[in-house]
Amino acid sequence: MLNVIGTVLKIVGIVLLVLIVLIAGFLFWLSRRPFVPTNYTKTVETGGALEAKYLAMGPYEVKQVKAVAPEDWKEFVAYYPAELENSEEQWPAVVFVNGTGVYASKYPALFRHLASWGFIVLGNEDPGTFSGDSADATLAWLLEENEDPDSVFYQRVDTDRLGLSGHSQGGVGVFNAVNEQPHGGMYTCAVSLSPTQENWAEALKIPYDPSQTAIPTLVLAGTRNDVITPEGMERLYNQLAGPKAMALRADTGHGSMLYSGDGYVTVWLMYWLKGDREAGSAFFGPEAELLHNPMWQGARRSAP
Repeated sequence: MLNVIGTVLKIVGIVLLVLIVLIAGFLFWLSRRPFVPTNYTKTVETGGALEAKYLAMGPYEVKQVKAVAPEDWKEFVAYYPAELENSEEQWPAVVFVNGTGVYASKYPALFRHLASWGFIVLGNEDPGTFSGDSADATLAWLLEENEDPDSVFYQRVDTDRLGLSGHSQGGVGVFNAVNEQPHGGMYTCAVSLSPTQENWAEALKIPYDPSQTAIPTLVLAGTRNDVITPEGMERLYNQLAGPKAMALRADTGHGSMLYSGDGYVTVWLMYWLKGDREAGSAFFGPEAELLHNPMWQGARRSAP
């Protein structure tokens, strides 16, 4: 009998060990799994010609570099047009402010897409970004690289054309990076994707004040299970002091907004950071595409 019990215990132990290994493997796979589909530029549905044009990959081949970051931010990463290495041109840059636990390493496809349109695109691994301090440190790192003769970015950053984009908690971080951080005054424009609604952010102790924001700002969210309601979007939009636009993507949830709105995110950045007048017509003018796009609801804009 003792031998039988011993055998059973051994089998149970082996089964438990196998389960532990499988669970650990699954959690490791989940931690490495991209948050943004690698083929989203081909699968996200669009409702306008400009949205479709700028959701597609741009004309530039893309490279990347990484550097060690302080605190628990782990690393800075920068994606950039490969042409940067062989030209004397200065290039606009965009800092991404990630959502809770959705580090830069979780959505490389988004970085590659924007870099393919001629931007230096930056991010980090900060698990909590609402204050904007890690975004500010990321920009500071790029500015240091711009002054380092040994860096690929030496004298290649156009410091007069800097943008900022963030999702979820990172959407909150966008406003705090612009309004509360040392380099906030350097940004030309911003995009906030599904920012946590103000009263909820206050309750979660990740507060922000959009009323201080005077640079051109685009705010996008989804109509399904997002962290900001249509009414919350209206309140936020009405507080913005500079040129602005807002819209709600129909039947789109919170997580998907990180990439589902990327066509118009790119359009906004192309207009404000690269002077692309065609891109501007998506938002401004009597026939602004965003106002008539069936994929989007509640679109509003104020003229620049």
